[in-house]
Amino acid sequence: MQIARFSKIGFIMAATGSAVGLGNIWKFPYQAGKYGGGAFVLVYLITVLVVGFSIMLTEMLIGYLGRSDTFSNFEKLAPRHKAKWRYAGMQAFSSILIMAFYAVVIAWVLNYIVTSFSLLPSSVAQAKSTFSGMLQSGFFVQFFYLTVTFVIVTAVIARGIKGGIEKLNLVLMPLLFLIIGGMFLYATTFSAFSHAVTFMFRPDFTKLTTTAFVTAVGHAFFTLSLGMGAIMTYSASLQKGQSLVKSSLLIIFFDTLVAILAGLMLFTFLYQYGGKPSAGPGLVFISLPVIFYQMGGVGNFLSIIFFIALAFAAITSAVSLVEPTVQYFMDRNGWKRTKASVIIGLFFYIFGIVVIMSQTIHFSSYLTWGGRNLFSWLDYLTAALLLPLGGLVMSIFVGFIMPKSQVEKVLRPELGFLFNAWYFNIRYIAPILLMVVIVSLLSAQ
Repeated sequence: MQIARFSKIGFIMAATGSAVGLGNIWKFPYQAGKYGGGAFVLVYLITVLVVGFSIMLTEMLIGYLGRSDTFSNFEKLAPRHKAKWRYAGMQAFSSILIMAFYAVVIAWVLNYIVTSFSLLPSSVAQAKSTFSGMLQSGFFVQFFYLTVTFVIVTAVIARGIKGGIEKLNLVLMPLLFLIIGGMFLYATTFSAFSHAVTFMFRPDFTKLTTTAFVTAVGHAFFTLSLGMGAIMTYSASLQKGQSLVKSSLLIIFFDTLVAILAGLMLFTFLYQYGGKPSAGPGLVFISLPVIFYQMGGVGNFLSIIFFIALAFAAITSAVSLVEPTVQYFMDRNGWKRTKASVIIGLFFYIFGIVVIMSQTIHFSSYLTWGGRNLFSWLDYLTAALLLPLGGLVMSIFVGFIMPKSQVEKVLRPELGFLFNAWYFNIRYIAPILLMVVIVSLLSAQ
């Protein structure tokens, strides 16, 4: 079927919106804090350039040449005697599993925007009590904001590539950069800013444990929104002749910039007001509200715009998580976009309700296995297995299954003498690193 095309800037903003999400503003800072700062950041940056760029270019190439949903892309590009490679397109369903718990986190963010207008928690103990109370007893609060998330995401996707996804990202992404950039500039006026810079950019390799290394590699992959079919689906709507290499580099640049600016800003606030960089996953929802409280009147304003920025990042990523599955049912089943958007939206909405229940006092015991509730299992399995597996499959497909001449025709004019190095990376280096990540993360749990 005919697919609407992104404008050049529309694609860059949409793909950046897919990459820039909770992983940049929430997950990256707390992981950098947990694993000692500089050494973790260095491994992360190297991995983004070496593995992230290579896999992103691979995923964009498949979408650009296939011009369809994930299943059809592999089906079209695989040689006839290797047609079973179409099942590699199942990574589109990984994205909807991620959305089932990602939508719940968006609900938390939306709730924190509203609560930031009132009195912020004055202590870590109070912040912990507020957050755990929302998880364990605040079912209806989470349900309400999950419903809001469902309505927004479904409405945007139902309006299509040009009228929905591109317009959303052309508005929200510049606003996101404006907010994060403004808060970063404000952070530079604090005396603790130099401490934050030292923490993030002076590597202490004694703190670079095997776990820290694997986590940095895994997060570099996760934060670029790779291996879930989102970049591939968006790339199917690229205009002919648009540079894949330049587009990849721009997306990686903007994605990394947001992560670095957010990390420097948050660590500056933490150091200035006696917080701990190693606060863990509770950094944004527990430690940061207390820091904002200590700032006085300006703290409420900063809290509001920070969580608004977080919501912008999360919603643009959420749209990209749902679109691959919507595109699949449009192409393979002939569904209209509105029908596909509503049905897939209802899937993550209903599944999200169960995810919320898995953390509540009354239902957690029924939805917990092996020491993990449903939320934790979805988060763990997608990050440790499904996403890196998606990247591994794409690397093998482009490196060994697709005819080299087909790959070379598109990318050698752009990469020039670097093509051979990229091709070697895709065939050997990236797959080995991804297998190490999968084995390490699965065996560590």
